Amino acid sequence: MEDHDTGAGASAVGMSGASPTQPAGPHPARFSRHAGAHQRHADPRHASQRQTGASQADQHGDQPKGKMRKRRKRKRGRKVFARDENGVVPQPAPAATAASQPRSAPSPVEPRLAAPQRPPQQELPVFAALDLGTNNCRLLVAVPGRHGQFRVIDAFSRIVRLGEGLTASGRLSQAAMDRAVEALKICGEKLRNRKIRKARLIATEACRSAANGVEFLDRVEREAGLKLEIIDRQTEARLAVSGCGSLVERDTQGVVLFDIGGGSSEIALIDLTGRRSPRLANHIVSWTSLPVGVVSLAERFGGRTVTRETFAAMVDDVAARLKAFDGRDRLAHVLASPNFHLLGTSGTVTTLAGVHLDLDRYDRRRVDGLWMDRDSVDRMIERLIGWDFQQRCANPCIGADRADLVLAGCAILEAIRGVWPSERLRVADRGLREGILSELMADDGVWRNHGRRA
Repeated sequence: MEDHDTGAGASAVGMSGASPTQPAGPHPARFSRHAGAHQRHADPRHASQRQTGASQADQHGDQPKGKMRKRRKRKRGRKVFARDENGVVPQPAPAATAASQPRSAPSPVEPRLAAPQRPPQQELPVFAALDLGTNNCRLLVAVPGRHGQFRVIDAFSRIVRLGEGLTASGRLSQAAMDRAVEALKICGEKLRNRKIRKARLIATEACRSAANGVEFLDRVEREAGLKLEIIDRQTEARLAVSGCGSLVERDTQGVVLFDIGGGSSEIALIDLTGRRSPRLANHIVSWTSLPVGVVSLAERFGGRTVTRETFAAMVDDVAARLKAFDGRDRLAHVLASPNFHLLGTSGTVTTLAGVHLDLDRYDRRRVDGLWMDRDSVDRMIERLIGWDFQQRCANPCIGADRADLVLAGCAILEAIRGVWPSERLRVADRGLREGILSELMADDGVWRNHGRRA
């Protein structure tokens, strides 16, 4: 089942769009991080930019008078000569018809000098990011764009529920691992069909906490040809912040950024009252990772049938965990400012935004970067609590894959709003993959060397 969060490439990050992949080779090779040459991905929108100066001169001429003279020459059936650096090269004109035969001898034609040809554009390097979470498997492949941005050329997202049953057993189930491996095989084919300069392939909470997490990643390497790394919670929080940098406006003084995952929820407090660095992650003053997400919370309290009492119990459970967070008050000096807000990057907030917009089908372009005020968030949560499981399934922005998880996510959101009340919430349909790509490209220097001309 495909996930609607195919992620990335909004205007603030780059233009999104997938390009078709080529058939895979007969033997899947292991893919980890590597450098190499880069394959140019054709885009018909940019075809005109690849024309040479000479072809542009042939099409447009230097002035209207020159165009008329050129047409007269071709009607007379004469050859036109263009001189390049190697000498004079004949360029035959179209054959003259009987009706266009000249009535008198033409006057001599002076050779026309062609504009100097432009050197071929350097191929853009290709970068990739894969995030295997407790609930989703997601991949982004992108090339650098304008400074600090990138353009997505391929994407993949699938709900695999890798952490299903993990809370009770402490282990990844066979069925969950099978689903994840099948999705990762598709990702492996996409990566092997491109020349990737750098990639980072990560696994998060499910593989971190499962007793057989490392064993599972060995299987992934054997069967899908991908070598994933298990990142720690601090790295996960930093990458979530890096992925959302362009959604934090210049006059912002403080942000609480949260990523409600399947098995854990990362929260970062960002203080922007001082001099601002190009990297938003440099302004993190405190962070925490709660060992609770939509999958684990729903499995403990129930996700299909959620009464108001059940919902309140879930909120209280998360609130108790936040109360133990020592750094929760590090933004107390900006909480009352109109330039403070919450920033949520997860399926929970994107789902709320989709319901708020009353979309017939999920549309990332309308959701990513959306502002919701306090009253709008209250109304959407109240609406979802009032729906039964079938009503949640029927909503096009929730669907059967999220219907038993969305209220657990809303409970985590309510606990966060209780600690850091804000009049505004900004919705981000982006996260770890975008953070990985931003860091890979920045570290590689592509924007310093190439990005400003893209």
